Amino acid sequence: MEHFQPNLKLTIDQVSRLTGVKKVTLRYWEKSFGDFLKPLRTGSLRREYTMGDLEVIDSIKRLLEEEHLTNQGVRVRLGQKIKCPRLGNRS
Repeated sequence: MEHFQPNLKLTIDQVSRLTGVKKVTLRYWEKSFGDFLKPLRTGSLRREYTMGDLEVIDSIKRLLEEEHLTNQGVRVRLGQKIKCPRLGNRS
């Protein structure tokens, strides 16, 4: 992923292929982890993912699959890793 431009926007299809996460799962994660994963929307409401979103998706995938955390556990770990404006500064 380091070969992409930092301001590159990706579609849900592209993100699904790059990460191996199904589109339906990405949509579910957007609802479950909305404080951390909130892709931009075009005028026609299509999702546009940034490189930062890809990093969050990779983190969620790793925490769920490798560390076997619950959704709540993932939110806690992401809150420790990412400074989230909605949750205040956490680090």
